[in-house]
Amino acid sequence: MKGELLLLSSVVFLLGVACGCPKECRCQASLNSVDCSRQGLAEIPPDLPPQTLTLHLQDNQIHQLSASAFRSVPQLTTLNLGNNSLSILAPGAFHGLQHLRVLNLTQNSLHSLESGLFHSLPQLRELDVSSNNISHLPASLGERWENLTLFAVQQNQLQQLDRVLLESMSSVKRLFLKDNLWKCNCHLLGLKLWLEKFIYKGGVMDSVVCASPDTWKGKDLLKIPHELYQPCLSPSPDLESWQGQLLGPAQGAVLRPPESHSVEEQDQSECELKPKPRPTNLRRALVTVIIAGVLSGILCLMMLVATIYGCTYAAITAHCREAPLAQTLEPAKTEGKELLDSPPA
Repeated sequence: MKGELLLLSSVVFLLGVACGCPKECRCQASLNSVDCSRQGLAEIPPDLPPQTLTLHLQDNQIHQLSASAFRSVPQLTTLNLGNNSLSILAPGAFHGLQHLRVLNLTQNSLHSLESGLFHSLPQLRELDVSSNNISHLPASLGERWENLTLFAVQQNQLQQLDRVLLESMSSVKRLFLKDNLWKCNCHLLGLKLWLEKFIYKGGVMDSVVCASPDTWKGKDLLKIPHELYQPCLSPSPDLESWQGQLLGPAQGAVLRPPESHSVEEQDQSECELKPKPRPTNLRRALVTVIIAGVLSGILCLMMLVATIYGCTYAAITAHCREAPLAQTLEPAKTEGKELLDSPPA
């Protein structure tokens, strides 16, 4: 049955080629592959064979993808759009590609990605958007990414990455994040905790090197101690309204931040890394107690030796002083005795 289906698909593909392979492309019927790379294309060729599984469009000059740009190749499994000039991706650009597994968007001019851009790709396994100008990735970007195993966002302008987005990649095994503008403040603590768990489970990643603040510039995020992070203070509107109702309008107004400070300044002040006292380590405490005990014992022993030496010195000194005094008193006693024994004149 599988052989018949394969034969049928090959026949259909050959018919498509016979009807006309795009003149800018090279079609391989045996692999259901179409190579349109390095042809100076500004748009997707409209007459692609419908049974195409692999489509190479890298190294062209394609600026944008319109909605349903690949509706003529619904069986596509691999799509390479690397090294183009892509800056605009319509929300439904990949609509209809239910079987797409590998998508390469590297070396383009993308600044952002729409939240629902990849929701029509349930079978997507590898996504590479490296070497773009992406500064933000929405948390809902990976809503249907339970099959994704590779995610690469190297060499972009990212400062933060929402942990919710990473948690949507339940099957990811390889993660590439280096060469971004990572801002290592309290908002990146969630990423740090997730990455530590990811590595513990056997995941493979490169590195997250801090670009700011100056305190951590050039440092690896995973090597910064947890104790230096403080939680971000961002009370919800529901909490503020509840406080206002509880304390009354006069007191509730006191809890609001001064209007003279902007939200950005407050966020920056809340997210500064401030050293906190590190929790006591049991091993270090035990070593400290042992060292203190040894030093105390040595000190007591020195005091005991000093006391014995002092007492011995005092005893010898006293003995030496008593000997001449005894010799002086003995003649005096003899003379007094002679005077008492002599008869009166």
